[in-house]
Amino acid sequence: MLRGCSREKEVNDLVARGQWLHASPEELRDHVRSCRTCGDLALVAAEFQSARAETVAAAPRAGSPGALWWRAQLRRRNAAVERLARPLLGAQIFALAITLLAALGFFGYEAHNGIAWLDWLEELPQSATLDISSSGLFGSAWFWLLAAALALTLLSAVVAYLAAERR
Repeated sequence: MLRGCSREKEVNDLVARGQWLHASPEELRDHVRSCRTCGDLALVAAEFQSARAETVAAAPRAGSPGALWWRAQLRRRNAAVERLARPLLGAQIFALAITLLAALGFFGYEAHNGIAWLDWLEELPQSATLDISSSGLFGSAWFWLLAAALALTLLSAVVAYLAAERR
């Protein structure tokens, strides 16, 4: 019942090579018409081959190998830029947060102690010389706080610029 035909391998080889009906001997064609196993094998294999040929013909052309290679390189480069951009964005956000925190600290300090740091601007036109002693401009705490805030702001801006420039 499950016995195969003795010529099944021969038919299968011809079908696999694409030579069925073109290079097959007349006696084998007669056998396939009379043997149900070989006839089914030839019919199914021929249908698979024609479906494969239709699929290959309907497939879109990929284009030249150079264009494919260029697109693959472009995709790889864009993926690398995206991977690098994530930590850089984090560094930029960190720099902005530090700058804002320093500014908030400065303004909080000034709100607590009063905005007396603008008093020296009013006295500037009245005196031609600026007192730089320990009790003058450079001796006050607000000056060093302002200088630190400005330095931190400048440093944060430089870090953000360099991070954006590498992108």
